[in-house]
Amino acid sequence: MKKEMIKNRLKELSEFAKKFKDPNDIQIFLNSIPYSTHKICQSPYFVMKNRSSHCAEGAYFAVAVLEFMGFKPLVVDLSAENDDDHVIAVFKVDGLWGAVAKSNTTVLRYREPVYRTIRELAMSYFEMYFNTLGDKSLTGYTLPINMNKFNKLNWLMTDENLDAPLGDALTVAKHFPLVPENIRKKLHKADPDLVKACFMTADPEGLFKPE
Repeated sequence: MKKEMIKNRLKELSEFAKKFKDPNDIQIFLNSIPYSTHKICQSPYFVMKNRSSHCAEGAYFAVAVLEFMGFKPLVVDLSAENDDDHVIAVFKVDGLWGAVAKSNTTVLRYREPVYRTIRELAMSYFEMYFNTLGDKSLTGYTLPINMNKFNKLNWLMTDENLDAPLGDALTVAKHFPLVPENIRKKLHKADPDLVKACFMTADPEGLFKPE
């Protein structure tokens, strides 16, 4: 990308970021735009321009705006079995962790900054993290990954598909297990009413098809 284009797009994105006063404002914006079912990963600049986002795009957009607010640009990858992984943007207030997330479900989104550790934060998603069959699927989490390590990709405003470079980096990052395997085998299915509420606004095209 040409330096002038990078400069102009960064300015446009930073001006847009001024509309948000706190992390919850970012969540409100992400909730207001359609869930993307395309198979690419657009940069935060194009989330702003196109007003659509899937999980990973929403997390990258959120950390971009969070950095303009003065937070570190940190994401955490939540791994799952027989389900999609989930990427969340994490932030810290007075020593406590919270999260902003775009989801095709109603229950895997914002978390208030009340969690002492990343593990506590990840566990807050556990009971709500299930596939369309009701199988509880969350298996692990990464420590926060600073998006500045990807700055050479111009991830904030590039035209390029970020799915491979960013998605692959999150996939191979070390994940810490949340539940012992012997316990996972004994897990009950989620309550049917909760499953119904979870997917009530979902775009079927963007849902994982469990086996």
